[in-house]
Amino acid sequence: MDRADSTRLFLVTPTNADAGTFPQRLGEALGAGEVAAVLIDVTTGESAQALATSLVPMVQEAGVAALIADDTRLAGRLGADGVQVGTGLDDLRMAAESFRPKRIVGAGGLTSRHTAMQAGEMDIDYVFFGRAQGDTHDSPHPKALDLAAWWSELMEVPAVIMAGRSLDSVSEAAATGAAFVALNEAVWSYAGGPADAVSRAEAVLRSARRAA
Repeated sequence: MDRADSTRLFLVTPTNADAGTFPQRLGEALGAGEVAAVLIDVTTGESAQALATSLVPMVQEAGVAALIADDTRLAGRLGADGVQVGTGLDDLRMAAESFRPKRIVGAGGLTSRHTAMQAGEMDIDYVFFGRAQGDTHDSPHPKALDLAAWWSELMEVPAVIMAGRSLDSVSEAAATGAAFVALNEAVWSYAGGPADAVSRAEAVLRSARRAA
């Protein structure tokens, strides 16, 4: 995932996604705008793995990077485009050594500048600020905003920032200069449906670009 000239969308699946209905909802979201990547962050278990198995090819057929959260074995078995590791620097290092450069490796679980810099020194493709399931408020987490703004000003490795559960938070997240804005509940819980949510999020990004 190279740094883009403008901020792009990065979708995160809910951990409790329903195997019967979520694939269609994801398809609607992917068809509504330009999404750079989807982080498949489902809980462990046979049903969750079956859901991931169905989602990876769907995402890839849409021309979008399919990433698996914290499971290199599952990512390798499913032929995913990469993995995001938030379980510690040792696990991140192992993922980078085994996946790079053929597959994408992202660093999550970064709660300080020091840890982010340690991760950035590895052969990784992006850093993720905020928790993938941490959009419990309308706005992005203040620490994620601070880290993303600091990182994006100084570092070459692209940053992803987790937005809030409101689509209005896309503007605040994009203002950090991060290459990607991640959305979870803002899309899947949007009253107008995921397609409308993605379209509206892209409209906010376009406005942010014009204002920059």
